[in-house]
Amino acid sequence: MPSLEGRHVLVTGANGGLGEQFVAQALERGAAKVYAAARSTRDWEDARVVSLDLDLNDPEAPARAAAVAADVDLLINNAAIAPAGDSISGPEDELRRIFETNFFGTLRVSNAFAPVLAANGGGTLINILSSAAWVSIPTGYAASKAAMWSATNALRAQLRGQGTHVVGLLVGMIDTPMTAGWEVPKVTPASVVAQAYDAVSDGSLEVLADAVTRELKSRLNTRGEELYPWLDEQVAALTAQAG
Repeated sequence: MPSLEGRHVLVTGANGGLGEQFVAQALERGAAKVYAAARSTRDWEDARVVSLDLDLNDPEAPARAAAVAADVDLLINNAAIAPAGDSISGPEDELRRIFETNFFGTLRVSNAFAPVLAANGGGTLINILSSAAWVSIPTGYAASKAAMWSATNALRAQLRGQGTHVVGLLVGMIDTPMTAGWEVPKVTPASVVAQAYDAVSDGSLEVLADAVTRELKSRLNTRGEELYPWLDEQVAALTAQAG
């Protein structure tokens, strides 16, 4: 298990299933401090954990967080929303709310902490994305993750000069409260987080955290006339299994 000895980590969405794992495994790997950022703070048992108030829908919150957590050298953008009933043809206000959190909120945090990472030797930025970015799922969530995948690749190019290692982590269904209504095979939060932290050490630029995502990525170079009908079949099968 590669070490995070001495690292100063910030995790957004730290109170959720995946976020809690990012905090726990950072401590297990020897992090010196972990900022557990969320819309509502909570108490943590380990003295190395610092609760941090960070609402991605507040345009000023990322800058405030960056001023407080000025020693961060590993940023994990984990926070996101996937509302029930989400539809790409749904109310525009709801679609804007999803993009405000998943895209603009994540991008604000990344941009606010870019100078912090630079000041601390370049550091690492990990964006938790989704294989939904590549699938024909008609939701604002999928569209927002597709936009964030593009932005992650752009951030990698933009921050390369300051020595920041940018990682995009893509995964399908994770066994968290967000996917409770889906009766489909899921990977554990622990396995996803372990792969993300391994990437910090091994230099990976993109982590494909489950078999479904790896297969999907391998098919992206096929002709559209083959790819999209296949994707439609996968989405139909997935929807049929939803609880």
